[in-house]
Amino acid sequence: MNLIGPCATTLLIGTLLLLSSCAPVLNTAAQPGREQDTRVFTAALPTTPSIAGATLYKGLYAGEHGQASYLIEVPEKWNGKLVMYAHGYAGMGAALTVSPPALREYLVSLGYAWAASSYSSNYYDVRSGIEDTNALAQQFAALTQGKYAAPTATYIMGVSMGGNVAAAAVEAETLATARHKVNYAASMPLCAVLDPPYEFQWLGDYTLNAQELGGYGPSTSPASGFQTLLPDIKAGLFSDSSGDLWTPNTVQGTRLRDIALNLTGGPRPVFDLGFRVGALQDAVLSTGGSDGTLSGILTKNSYGNQGAVYRWTQGDTPTPAEVAYNQAVLRTTADPSANLPRADGLRWLPAIHAQFKVPVLTMHTLGDFYVPFAHEQHYLKMAQQNGTSGLLVQRAIRAAGHCEFVGPELVEAFNDWMKWASGGPKPAGDDVMTPGVVADTKYGCQFTRTTRPGVDPCTP
Repeated sequence: MNLIGPCATTLLIGTLLLLSSCAPVLNTAAQPGREQDTRVFTAALPTTPSIAGATLYKGLYAGEHGQASYLIEVPEKWNGKLVMYAHGYAGMGAALTVSPPALREYLVSLGYAWAASSYSSNYYDVRSGIEDTNALAQQFAALTQGKYAAPTATYIMGVSMGGNVAAAAVEAETLATARHKVNYAASMPLCAVLDPPYEFQWLGDYTLNAQELGGYGPSTSPASGFQTLLPDIKAGLFSDSSGDLWTPNTVQGTRLRDIALNLTGGPRPVFDLGFRVGALQDAVLSTGGSDGTLSGILTKNSYGNQGAVYRWTQGDTPTPAEVAYNQAVLRTTADPSANLPRADGLRWLPAIHAQFKVPVLTMHTLGDFYVPFAHEQHYLKMAQQNGTSGLLVQRAIRAAGHCEFVGPELVEAFNDWMKWASGGPKPAGDDVMTPGVVADTKYGCQFTRTTRPGVDPCTP
């Protein structure tokens, strides 16, 4: 993310891009059209069946890029509250589908209505996710045939990219610039992209370092031929990259692992297992060679690594080997106008600065290699900068997968979040920032309710 004007403060990699409370400077200059705007998506009519004790409404409605599909479910004994659910990244296909939240039956059992959108586009289009989810919330009465009064309160929760939607939806900049404005009573971003610029910095940094350490260091950015070279890159770093778990088998592979550790939140339980998960490695490496436009969401390159220092040790200063390595790594510069504020609504990649006025509860797995735990640390830093940390609760879960939560963890988080949002006490959370706390072998035990395979149990 890039800002203009005196409100912008750019810091080096591993830190944050923060915005003060002053208003963003709008970008009114003519800009080239986005590739995303040329794509055609088709929303499918939902086929989700009804469940007992509730009425399910489903169909199509007008969204940011065209039609989107929707689901709205209202319990027979509705408590008057509406939970909007934002789904995660759905790939780059043309077909749009909508699905219910994992907590669907639990929400209905408690009397909550819920609604979900397919969004009117795929790709990493958070702007569409916010606008389409907000538009659906605004049309609750119309799309339920006028049978219900307006909700007494509306909440938003989401997973992965949908967690990005949920976090950005309560931002001050979103409330000021979105075309469809909804004042949510609280937000619960799960396994979420909480610092969007960091997410794409991470993907660019990891693939760059994998290519360098794998023996095929690029000479241009974007790296030409990355995907063609990928089998050889992996062969130089891992003993077996065809199975479920990969193992670094060279000095270079071990250095890549330790660079990743430092880039994703520092020493912590479950990181080693998360690093080895082949499906997550494949997901991250599939982004190698990208041009920095987020596959056409932006029009200019947003990735740069000037000033980044890649470390595989934990000392206070880089070793001579690390100094030499950093001198050899290709450097590139992001275009400062890649994601400016816009005069026509939200940025192409909506901003997150932790400038919110409602309760926010997050939850993240410690070993997530795709959307790393460092997002929680960055989000807390932003909240501390902007005086909103008192409205933030964060929880760490001892699991290796992306969004790998179990039912009891989701239920407990939802209950605590909703009690808090309804005027109850602030619930407990984890310290995500203190290195010694996060590195403790028992870290994450406070809210982990099931021991996952390959993860040490939480014994006294």
